[in-house]
Amino acid sequence: MVLAAAFPAALAGQQRDWKTTLYPYVYYSTIDGFWGAAHFAHYSPIGFVERPEPNYGGLTFDAAASTQGSYVVVADAAAPGLWEGWRAGLTLTAARANRLGYYGLGNATRHFSDSATAAQPYFYQVSRSVQSLRATLQRRVVGPVRVLAGAILQHTDYRPLPGPSVFQRDLGSGAIAAGTVPFSDHVVRAGLIVDNRDNELDPHRGVFVEGLAARGKGYTRTTGIARVWLHPLEKVFVAARLGAERMTGTPPVAAQQVLETSEQPLVALGGYRTLRGFYDARFTGPGKLLGGAELRYALLWAPTVLELKIVAFYDVGRVFGAGEPVRLTTDGLHHSGGMELAARFFRNAIVVVGYGKGSEGGQLLFGTTWSY
Repeated sequence: MVLAAAFPAALAGQQRDWKTTLYPYVYYSTIDGFWGAAHFAHYSPIGFVERPEPNYGGLTFDAAASTQGSYVVVADAAAPGLWEGWRAGLTLTAARANRLGYYGLGNATRHFSDSATAAQPYFYQVSRSVQSLRATLQRRVVGPVRVLAGAILQHTDYRPLPGPSVFQRDLGSGAIAAGTVPFSDHVVRAGLIVDNRDNELDPHRGVFVEGLAARGKGYTRTTGIARVWLHPLEKVFVAARLGAERMTGTPPVAAQQVLETSEQPLVALGGYRTLRGFYDARFTGPGKLLGGAELRYALLWAPTVLELKIVAFYDVGRVFGAGEPVRLTTDGLHHSGGMELAARFFRNAIVVVGYGKGSEGGQLLFGTTWSY
């Protein structure tokens, strides 16, 4: 808690220009209906200097709530460029996903559309609440190579929604260990990162590779993700991703439902950040494999001022069960594809809307970052 109090003070003490922004916005998602949100930021801008960071450092506060009872509140202090060679971040999150997907454990769980009826409308859903504190410190070693150290304190609880559900069935049968709901976790982690993106918010070219190792309460997690961006023609961009994660020990369902990154955890597997077109957290398992490619074309092209891109994407992914080796394979992959429209405003704002379709239907998409 000393760090939480000292970090904002350290940011404010830097002799740089600081700006403040505050704006509300509204959006719609297939899962949670309408969202009302607000974003506040106090930050030190990069200006027109050619640097990849979105800003030198800043404090942000985001709050949003949906018509289906979900909410998210995030306070974040980040210093990607205040101190040469160092990056620091501290994030406090309180969130509830009131319509999170839960279809059972494993890659072969099935979805029957007629299982969700008026008597059991939430058969494949559960309410999950998370409170977490994440601290991360990175140090540049040489060139684009950085080392990472961090710690996480997190409490996760699940609340069954009215009527029968797969989650209640698995909790009652012991497939989900009763002692892991709720679950309080403490994680230490370390990693190695290679990052030569030309712009961190909206890369046009570059490579980002991260290898992470973490130890939580009763389990370990090893994650590797590689992303690449190409700019072959003035208005044409290509992006691709390949990632895998392996967990050992006895990871709780709360840990299995996320994919770790050096920044923030992603809901996995399924949803905007992992497998677009499938329901959030559609597939759950301790092992994960995902990949994808995007073709982006700039309809409007005024770099650093406004970029409007149309995007075609293709995602694949699967999970692996306990004791099953995580491997590069085409067996059991789930596929999805779709289109997006992405608008970038100046250096620090991007909005993405679109539609993704998988084997079980489709989802409207919304994001304030790229999927990857």
